[in-house]
This record gives sequence, C-alpha cells and structure tokens, in this order.
Amino acid sequence: MGNYDIRSKIGLRIKELRAERDVSQEDFANFIGMSRSYFGEIETGKRNVAVINLEKIVKGLGVTFEEFFDSDLFFGE
Repeated sequence: MGNYDIRSKIGLRIKELRAERDVSQEDFANFIGMSRSYFGEIETGKRNVAVINLEKIVKGLGVTFEEFFDSDLFFGE
C-alpha cells in the first residue's frame, strides 16, 4: 500500500466503507449533500478533500475518524 499517496488512500478507504454499506456513489453523494462528480473525484484520489468535506463523508458513513483511519491502507506495510 505504500505506493499510494494520501489522496488515493483516503479515496480507497471511502470506497471500501461505502461498498460495505452497499450504496452507490451517486446515492451516497446525494445523502451527504455533495455533488456526485466532486465526490467521485475524492473517491478516485483525483482531488484533495477539505477536512470539512471529509467530516461530512465520515459522518455519512457512520464511523468515527478513528474508525475511518483504522485501516492497513494508512498503517500497513
């Protein structure tokens, strides 16, 4: 996982948690009040995410920041 930059790691984690909830990108973006295209760029690591928007995403996923970052993506090899 070390080859990914932080934007990609955050995006992969969002995608992983969203998939666990079986919700589409579009439905999730609508749920948190974010445009699907903007959210999609965050999820694919193409865009930096502002902390305030990351908070919306994390809350929308129903996890804490601690749970969000508790992943091998961030602390693995």
